[in-house]
Amino acid sequence: MTDGDDWRVTISLASQGQVGPAQQALSGHEVEEDVRRQLGRTIVVGAGDSQIFLYAGTEIAATEAERVARDVLAQHDIQAEFAVHRWHPIEEQWESPDVAMPQTEAERQAEHQRLEDEETAESRAAGIGRWQVRAEFPSHRETVAVARKLEDEGLPVVRRWKFLLITADNEDDVRELAAQITREAPPDAVVRVEEPGVVGWTFIPS
Repeated sequence: MTDGDDWRVTISLASQGQVGPAQQALSGHEVEEDVRRQLGRTIVVGAGDSQIFLYAGTEIAATEAERVARDVLAQHDIQAEFAVHRWHPIEEQWESPDVAMPQTEAERQAEHQRLEDEETAESRAAGIGRWQVRAEFPSHRETVAVARKLEDEGLPVVRRWKFLLITADNEDDVRELAAQITREAPPDAVVRVEEPGVVGWTFIPS
C-alpha cells in the first residue's frame, strides 16, 4: 500500500467516560510521534462517543499504531477492543482488510454496478427512492413552470411553494436527475442532491 490510502484503528472503550483518560494516555505517550519515528508516517487521532480512532495512510502504519496504543492503554489499566479497517472508496464505508479491493477498471465498474443495483432494490422494496433532489427557485412562478415541465416528462415531482423534490432509486440516477434539473432551471436556482440518511427534507408519498 502507498500513502493516500485510508486506514483506521478503532479503539472501542467500555464507556464514554474512558475516552478522556484514554486520549490523555495516548497523547502523553505521543503515539503519533512514536509511529512517525519508526515508520515515517503520520497518525491522526479522532474520537467518538466511546471510541477513539487512529487514522493512517498505510496498513503498516495502522498496525504499528494499534500495537503502540495497546501497550499504552494496558499500562494505564484501560481496557479496550481494537480493530483495523480500510476505507473502501466504492462501497464508501470502512471494511475489513480481508475485503478485496477492485484492481481493474472492469472490476471497479462491476462493483459500482452492484452497489447501484442494491440501492435500486432497496428503494423499490421501500416504495420510495432512497436518494432525492431538492431544488429551490427564486420565485413561485418559476417553480411551477419547471415542475410542470418535469411532470410532462413523467417525473414524480412534489412541489411546495418555491421548492421541488424528486426522488431517485440510486446514486447514478439522482446525479443524472440533478444535472437535468440544473439544465432546465433558471441560473439562480439551487439544486442539491440529498443522500440517504441525510435529514433535510421529510417526504411523505401522496
